[in-house]
Amino acid sequence: MDKILEAVVMSSYPNNVKQGLVRRVIEAAKQPMDSEQCWSMLELSTKLYLTGDTKYKREIGKEVLEVYGHYHPEEFEEFFNVRFLLSLLQEGYGPLGKRSHYVLDYIQLGLQFVLESPSANSIFSLLRIEVLRKVCERPSPKQCAKICKLLTQHPQCIPTGKHQLLFCQQLIRCIGQFQCVSEGEEEIMEFLEQVNKVSGLLQRIWRTQTSAILPSLKELFTIISSTEEQEAPSNALASVVQFVPLELMDGVIRNLTNDDSITDVQMMMAIGRMIDWVSWPLGKNIDKWIIALLKGLAAVKKFSILIEVTLSKIEKVFSKLLYPIVREGALSVLQYMLLSFQHSHEAFHLLLPHIPRLVASLKKEDSNSATSSLEQLAELIHCMFFRFSGFPDLYEPVLEAVKALPIPNEDRIKHLLGQNAWTSQKNELASFYPRLASKSETGKIGLINLGNTCYMNSIIQSLFMASDFRHSVLNLTEGNSQPLMTKLQWLFAFLEHSQRPAISPESFLSASWPPWFTPGAQQDCSEYLKYLLDRLHEEEKTGKRIYQKLKESSLMSQAVEHHYLNKTLIEKMFGGKMMTKIRCLKCLNVSSREEAFTDLSLAFPPSDRNVRGSTSVLPVEEIGPQFIEPPENAGQLMGSPWIQRKAPMASDHAAPSVSVETLGFQEPGEAANPIRDNDVGVDAAKDPLLATGEQACAPKDSRSVPDLINYFLSPERLTAENKYHCEKCASLQDAEKVAELTEGPHYLILTLLRFSFDPRTMKRKKILDNVSIPVVLKLPILDGAVPGSGFMTVVYDLCSVVVHSGISSESGHYYCYSRECTDTGPHGQPRDGVPKPASDKQLDFEIQWYLFNDTRVSFSSFESVSNVTSFFPKDTAYVLFYRQRPGRQSCLLHEALAEAGRLHGEPSLHKDLMEAISKDNILFLQEQEKEARNRAAYISALPKSPLWWRDLDRDKDDDSSSGGCSPAAGGGGSGSFHGLVF
Repeated sequence: MDKILEAVVMSSYPNNVKQGLVRRVIEAAKQPMDSEQCWSMLELSTKLYLTGDTKYKREIGKEVLEVYGHYHPEEFEEFFNVRFLLSLLQEGYGPLGKRSHYVLDYIQLGLQFVLESPSANSIFSLLRIEVLRKVCERPSPKQCAKICKLLTQHPQCIPTGKHQLLFCQQLIRCIGQFQCVSEGEEEIMEFLEQVNKVSGLLQRIWRTQTSAILPSLKELFTIISSTEEQEAPSNALASVVQFVPLELMDGVIRNLTNDDSITDVQMMMAIGRMIDWVSWPLGKNIDKWIIALLKGLAAVKKFSILIEVTLSKIEKVFSKLLYPIVREGALSVLQYMLLSFQHSHEAFHLLLPHIPRLVASLKKEDSNSATSSLEQLAELIHCMFFRFSGFPDLYEPVLEAVKALPIPNEDRIKHLLGQNAWTSQKNELASFYPRLASKSETGKIGLINLGNTCYMNSIIQSLFMASDFRHSVLNLTEGNSQPLMTKLQWLFAFLEHSQRPAISPESFLSASWPPWFTPGAQQDCSEYLKYLLDRLHEEEKTGKRIYQKLKESSLMSQAVEHHYLNKTLIEKMFGGKMMTKIRCLKCLNVSSREEAFTDLSLAFPPSDRNVRGSTSVLPVEEIGPQFIEPPENAGQLMGSPWIQRKAPMASDHAAPSVSVETLGFQEPGEAANPIRDNDVGVDAAKDPLLATGEQACAPKDSRSVPDLINYFLSPERLTAENKYHCEKCASLQDAEKVAELTEGPHYLILTLLRFSFDPRTMKRKKILDNVSIPVVLKLPILDGAVPGSGFMTVVYDLCSVVVHSGISSESGHYYCYSRECTDTGPHGQPRDGVPKPASDKQLDFEIQWYLFNDTRVSFSSFESVSNVTSFFPKDTAYVLFYRQRPGRQSCLLHEALAEAGRLHGEPSLHKDLMEAISKDNILFLQEQEKEARNRAAYISALPKSPLWWRDLDRDKDDDSSSGGCSPAAGGGGSGSFHGLVF
C-alpha cells in the first residue's frame, strides 16, 4: 500500500484525481493490517511530512500519520520511539545540507498519540533536555516559536527544577538576538506573532513558578546592560517585560538601583535600551517600567545618568508620537522625561524644531488618539513654557502651533511640575547645570541660576551692560575699602574675560543678599536692585576712598573733582533729584522739598484715566515704537487739572484735564516757561532719530512708558483723609502736590509697579497690561542752572529691559534684554573727535540687542523686546534702564568718562584679579578635557539606534500615503512600520 500511495503522490495526475486515490488509501488504512505494512506507511508519511517539496505532499503525510496514530496506536508507539526522536532532534532528517525544518512540527503532531503510552515519560524526559539544548543553540525566531508552541501544547516537556530556570534565561537570550530581516508587512506580522509565542511561554512558566521571574529579569538586565555586545539586543525583549507582574516592580527597581556591582555605564546602557522599547508595538506596561526605573535612578541621585539618557533619547521618543500603535506609551515616557528634567531647558529645547510639524501631523490625522495626544502635548508644552520662560524668540513658532489648544491653569502646571521633579532640593542638581560646551556665539557670558536667583542674574547683567558703570567698577583700584563693590568688580571682570560659557555668582549672592529674603524663594528684582545700589552707595560713602584714588591717578580734572567730590559712584551713575512741591489751596503757600532717587517707581493710572493725549503736565516724549504728539496750545496755561494718584472713589469727580507745557505752579499772569530742546544740543527737526522712528504695532488703548511717567509727574489733590497740614494756616487744608525732576540721572531706572495687594484675595496680584517701550525717551528736567528758565528736554536711550514672566512677584522667572549704549554710538561723537556724517549714523533700533536668560545668552532684537507681551501675556517689562545722551546737564560726567576712556581705553585689572581669571580659564580647559573624556565614555555606551528624525521626515514628505500603511492609520506600512518596530 505504501508503494501505491507513493506512486499516486509522485504522479503527474491533477490534484483532484490524486485526492480521490489518496482518500481510498487512507480509508483502507483504517482497517486492520500487519505491523510491517504499518511501519512502511509510517516511514512514507514521515518522509512526505518532513521532506515534501510542496504543501500538498506535507498535508498528505500529516493526514496519513494521524490515521495511523488513531487506528494503529501500538504500531505508532513502536515507530515513534525515544531513539528515533533523539535522532531527529540531534541529527535532523533528510539529505545533508537540506535538513528538514519541520522536525518540531512533526514531534508536536506525534506526541498527541503517545501521551498515554508507557514510553511517554521517557519521551518527555528526552524533550526536556533537548529543548534546553536547542534553545542554547540560539535558534531562529521561527524555530524558537515552534519550540514554544510545542511546550505550550505539551507542558510536560518544559524543563523542570534548575533546568527550568536555565531554560527561561536562555529563552530570553534567544529573544535578545531576534531580528526581522524583511520589510514586508506580512513578514513583519509573522515575526511579531513568533515573538509573542515565545514571550507567552515565559508568562506561562512564571505563572506556575514565580521563583523563576527574578532570575529571568536578572538575565534580561545583563543582556541590555552589556557594553560588550557587537550588535544591540533586539527590541523584542520588550515583550518579556510586559508579562512581569506590576506588584514586583518596586522591589525589582529598588534592587537594581541599589546594586553597587552595576556601574553607571551599564545602567545607562540598560535604561537607554529600555527607552528604545517604546517602539515595540506589542508591549504592555513598558512605559510603566521605563518610568519606574527613571524614578528609581532619581531616588538614588544618579542624575548624570538621567541627564545623558534623557538628552540622547528624548527626540526619538518624541518621534514615536506619530504612530498611534505606540503613541500612548511614548507619550507617557515623554511626559515624565520632560516634567522631571527641570534643572535645565536643554531637553525641551531639543524638541522645539519638531513640535510644529508633529502638531500639524496630529491635526491632519483627526482621530480620537490624535486629539487626546494633542491636548496632553499642549499641556506639557505650557508646563515647559512656565518652567523655562525667557525664550520668546524660540517659543514663538511653538506657541503659534498650539494656540488653538486648551491652556492649563497655573495650579495644574505647578502640580505636574511638583510631582515629577527628580528632587525637591535644587542644590543637588547645581553641579549638573549648565551643560554648555562653549561660550555663546554672542561672546557674552551667562550666570548660573543658584535656585530661583534669576532676579539677581537679570539685574547683574543689566548693570554689566551699563558700560559706563561697568568701566568705572572695573577701574577701581585694589584696596578700595569697599568689599561689596570689590566683589562686583570681580564678577564683572569674570563676565568680561572668562572663557566659561556661564559663571556662578555665588560669592556675590551671599554678599549682596538682603537679610529678609528667603533662601531658595523667588524675589522681587526691583527690591533687590534698590537694596544693592543702596548698599554700594553707603559702603562708598562711609570711606570716600574711591575719589581719593581717582584724584591721585589724575583721572579727573580739578573742576570735575570739585563738582563730584561728594558724590559716590552710585550717585554719579544712577542718582537723580526730584523736587516735591505742595501748595495749600487756601493760603496758596508753597512748601518744597528736594530728594535724591536712584529709580522712579511708576504706578499705573486708574482704568478710567486716559493719560495719553490729555496729559496735564509737560508731556514726556518717546521715539521708537510709539510717538506722542506734542500737546496743542503748548506754552499757554489752560487750567489746573488735579488728578488723584489713587483710583478715585465712585463719588469723586476728577476735573477735566487739559494740556499744559510747564511743570509746577503758575501764578496768575505769570508767563509759561517753554521747554528748550536745544539745551541738549539736538535739533529735533534735523536729527533723523528724532524725526523718525521704528513703529511697532501696539493696541490702541495700551499704555506706554511716557504715559506712566506723565501720570507720575501729574498733580495730585490732597483732600479728605489725605489733607495737608499747612504750617501757615496751622490746620489741615486741601492741597495740591506735584513732582518735578530737577536732575536727571546718567542711567535712568524705571520700575513699573505691576504688583499690587488685592484685598479681596489677600494676595499680591500682577498687572498684566502691555506697556509699549520707547527706544528713545525725552524727559523734562527743571533747569536749575538758570533760575526761571523753565524745563529742558533730556534724551535717554533704552539700554536694558528686565522682563518678569508669571503672575506673582513670589513666583515666575526673570530675564533681560540688553544692549551697549555709549557716546561713540549713534548720537555721540567718536573719541577721535571727528564727527560722522548724519547719513552714516546707525539707527538706535539697529544696535545689537542680547537676551540674557541665566546661562543662556543669545542675539535678539528690539522687535522681540516690543512684542514679547503680545505673544506671551505673562511676560511683561518690569524694570527699564535708560542711558542719558550727552547734553548740557550731563556734560561734566560725560567729559570725565570720555577722558578716562581716552587715557586708559579698556579697563586694566589689578594683578590678583587677572591672575585669578587666568587660573580659572586654565582650570576650565582642564575641566572641558575631562568632561569630554567622560562624555565620550557615556555616549559610546549608549545604544545605537536608527536616526530618529527619519520618522518626522517621512511624515512630512509622504503626504500621499493612505490606508493601513500610513503612520496615522496605525497599520504596518512596508517601510514605516518596519522603521517603527525595529
